[in-house]
Amino acid sequence: MVSLTKKERETLLILFKDYTAFYNANSISKVLGISHVGAQKIFKRLLNEQLIIDRRIGKSIVYKPKLEDDYVRKLISFLLADEANNFRRWKEEFKKLFKKDRIIMMYGSAIKNYKQAEDIDIMLVIKKGEFKEVTKTVSGIQETLPKKIHLIKLTTGDLLKNTKNKKQAIIDIVRNAVILCGQDKYVWAIKNVTGF
Repeated sequence: MVSLTKKERETLLILFKDYTAFYNANSISKVLGISHVGAQKIFKRLLNEQLIIDRRIGKSIVYKPKLEDDYVRKLISFLLADEANNFRRWKEEFKKLFKKDRIIMMYGSAIKNYKQAEDIDIMLVIKKGEFKEVTKTVSGIQETLPKKIHLIKLTTGDLLKNTKNKKQAIIDIVRNAVILCGQDKYVWAIKNVTGF
C-alpha cells in the first residue's frame, strides 16, 4: 500500500467527494491552505502513484481520482473509514443501523459543532423493504439523544439518480458527509456518476 501524507489524503478525499467540481493545482491549494507549488507536487506524486488521472481543459490541467482502478477504490474506501474513525461517538450511537449493503452518512452542523447544532442529520441508503425497520430503530436511538434526528432514507437507485442528476442538496451532502458505514458501497455508487 502506498504511504500518503495528510495533505495527499485530504486531496484524494476532496477530489472524490466533490465529484462535480474540476480541481487544478491553483483551486485545490486554496481549499487545502497550501501553496500552488505544494499542490502541484501533491498532484505529481498522486499521478506517479497512478491514484489520479488528469485532463487538459483549456489552459488548465484538472484532476480526478482514478476510480476505474480497484486499488484506488479500496484506498478511498479506507480513507473514508479512517475519516469516520474520528467520529467514534456517532458510530457507536448508530451502530444498530449498521448492516451489510447499507450506507450511513452523517452530515450537517452536528459533525462540525455538536453543541451549536439543532439536530443530527443522517442519510441512510437502504433497501426499499427496510424503511419501516429503520424508522423503528431510529426512533429507539432518538430516545437516548437530546437532539432530534433528521433522517433521510433513500434506496441505492435514488442515490444514483440524484447524484447523476446533480441535485444540489444531495451534492452538498456528498461533499460534506462522513460515511459511518458502507464505505465500499458508497465508493461504488459515486464511481458510477463521476469522471471526466
